[in-house]
Amino acid sequence: MVEGSMTQGAGQGPAMRTDTLRDFRVPVSEPAQHKASANPPGDAPGYGGHPAYHGGASTPAPPVPGYAPAHPEYLGSAPTARPAPETVPHQRTAAAHADVHAPEPADDEPDDGYTPTQRDLPVIGRGAQGGPGDTVQVQYVPQEAPASGPGPLYVVGDVHGYLDELVAELQAQDLIDADRRWSAGNARLWFLGDFTDRGPDGIGVIDLVMRLSAEAAAAGGYCKALMGNHELLLIGAKRFGDTPVQSGAGTATFQAAWLLNGGQRTDMERLEDVHLQWMSRLDATTLEDGHLLLHSDTTAYLDYGDSIEDVNDTIHELLNRNDADITWDLFRKFTKRFAFRDEETGPHAVRELLGTYGGGRVVHGHSPIPYLLGEVGTEDGDESRGPEAVDGPHVYAEGLAIAMDGGVTMAGKLLVVQLPLRD
Repeated sequence: MVEGSMTQGAGQGPAMRTDTLRDFRVPVSEPAQHKASANPPGDAPGYGGHPAYHGGASTPAPPVPGYAPAHPEYLGSAPTARPAPETVPHQRTAAAHADVHAPEPADDEPDDGYTPTQRDLPVIGRGAQGGPGDTVQVQYVPQEAPASGPGPLYVVGDVHGYLDELVAELQAQDLIDADRRWSAGNARLWFLGDFTDRGPDGIGVIDLVMRLSAEAAAAGGYCKALMGNHELLLIGAKRFGDTPVQSGAGTATFQAAWLLNGGQRTDMERLEDVHLQWMSRLDATTLEDGHLLLHSDTTAYLDYGDSIEDVNDTIHELLNRNDADITWDLFRKFTKRFAFRDEETGPHAVRELLGTYGGGRVVHGHSPIPYLLGEVGTEDGDESRGPEAVDGPHVYAEGLAIAMDGGVTMAGKLLVVQLPLRD
């Protein structure tokens, strides 16, 4: 047995909501079978080359998942204390709305629901419970995978830095215990991306998912993640900063777009190479039990290959070029949304993805369910109307699509759901 330690949110002070162009207004024992939750949900990624982290068959995991470059916090030595930055408390509250418009997109690039230099689905709602994380001792104990086959499949919607809400939902599904350790045996858990920005502890969320990946593999299950547009945004902000890039709406920078879309300075201060490498190696899509898992409700995946393997390989290769304009184009395309929402064209768009990559249903995050339901951002200009309570996934596009972003950044619910959905 190899012991290590990982700091969850070391030195994290209260997170800061960055002022932007306008205020917010939403338009280990023997591997065991996972015990089913007492309250099953209603109908309402990988790391490195090891198959336990990249969607392959469940196999014994190495004692330590080989993060490189190694950091003392992952090797069992005492973590280095980081001073807490002086920031203002993080809030999820509605503010006055000022009508500021982003530049119009270029003629050859139609406005399909997103302009990268415009704030993308900002935040309203209740106050967050963000705060300093704690130091968790991790024990990596490799075990042989159970002979009874894979365990139950769970998916997690957009987290956006809300670590406390994530922990509460994982515990409610019996996926982790009171000490935040993997307790689900051979269960399978997929995160659909967007771990950071807007919420108080994005790096704490990434640290937890990385640790659970090792613990789940050791127990005969797995915990994996897909790349969201906010992972691409954070990678770009760190790598390229204020380097100008060509946007459909003119010249932009990753740094400005990151701040505009909820970038937290405390996350950037705590961001390390291990986090960047982990994010850059995430896959973009996968197929699990007939469910095509994606982050974004867009058909832009079709631009990168005719198979899941081609899409993932192409995106990894493009990120490895370390080119600001190429990375921006990836970010721009995977921030598009609502491709499945229209009653006439939406089902066709879903079928196009399923026909290319397989599966019977698309499961995605990215677009908050209140937006898909038209409960906020209505065209009639009634901004007094807030989002209705979200208590489960949204099935739409003739039953072919499942939306998993419950809108945790807008007073909604962070969704952790077992698939297939129960009728």
